Amino acid sequence: MQGYIQKRVLDICAYILETQATVRQAALVFQVSKSTVHKDMTERLPSLSKKLAREIRIILDHNKAERHLRGGEATRKKYKGIT
Repeated sequence: MQGYIQKRVLDICAYILETQATVRQAALVFQVSKSTVHKDMTERLPSLSKKLAREIRIILDHNKAERHLRGGEATRKKYKGIT
């Protein structure tokens, strides 16, 4: 893995651990695609640090379990005109 990719993976990892951010939020901050963030966290990070990969997996699983709630809230706001 190239050096700049390793740095990006570790930077995104640190950001997610610090802020409990979603993949989408991390992608916006680091100006990469959601697919890139997901691949970095699920495929590339374990080769760099198994411990960090386990911590990130917990956060990603938690965010995935809550995503239907976030979507419902966004829809509610949309139809209430709050946006």
